[in-house]
Amino acid sequence: MAEGKAHRRITVIGFLQRFIFITIGAVMMGLALEVFLVPNQVIDGGIAGLSIIISEVTGLPLGLFIFVLNVPFLLLGYKQIGKTFAISTLYGIAVMSITTSWLHHVDAFTNEKLLAVLFGGVILGAGVGLVMRFGGSLDGTEIVAILISKKTKIPVGQIIMFINVFIFIVAGFVFGWDSAMYSIFTYYIAFKLIDIVVEGLNESKSVTIISNDYEEISEAIMDRLGRNTTFIYAKGGYKKEDIQMIYCVVTRLEVAKLRSIVQEIDRRAFIAIEHVSDVMGGNFDKADIH
Repeated sequence: MAEGKAHRRITVIGFLQRFIFITIGAVMMGLALEVFLVPNQVIDGGIAGLSIIISEVTGLPLGLFIFVLNVPFLLLGYKQIGKTFAISTLYGIAVMSITTSWLHHVDAFTNEKLLAVLFGGVILGAGVGLVMRFGGSLDGTEIVAILISKKTKIPVGQIIMFINVFIFIVAGFVFGWDSAMYSIFTYYIAFKLIDIVVEGLNESKSVTIISNDYEEISEAIMDRLGRNTTFIYAKGGYKKEDIQMIYCVVTRLEVAKLRSIVQEIDRRAFIAIEHVSDVMGGNFDKADIH
């Protein structure tokens, strides 16, 4: 009974956390669009960008098109993306649409286009990143890309790129080519901020080491870096001999020191370093080094 209550409490906390951060992220995107980008004729990529173009041509509210254009794709891709993601996305899009409607008549924060691009891109990317980190989305472009990819076998990333190229070309005809180029710059800034928010600033690296001196190297890593290591049993592909690999996860600031530790012991050791987007569970915190 106690475990059931604890699990229910964690679920409620998780739900509230998701609700709060998706709300904040959606409001941030609406703020970036209406206070920085749209007044300066700069657009975002995806369905938000398409909505800005249609709003400019028709004179109808931006929030209306953001919601109306996203919802059909959300319904089409419901089975592909799952119930929780679909509901979170629908809620985020609704909040963003309402925010843009509230802010539609607010004056631009700045009329300096470069400042609008920089600050608008940062706020936009941070907002979208927050929503994505907590299990939602603010744009149906990815859903469209997934559906098209299943039919055509073209990678999702390429489809998203083609869609955005088309949108920025159309923006060039509607707003002028300077605005289209500023929009591409904004999209790039937002894209980078999304990565930072979703993956975090404390970037980690996984390291795989193959050496005959695996025990000495493992002890040195634990003693001098305070990082736990794991032995992985393997077999060489050429000589078919049994080998033991060392696996550990470190921060990017510790990579140079780890490399130095390994090469001090075995200059011929094989070291493979890979990016890790997130680390959960286990004991990743540094142990006390005496």
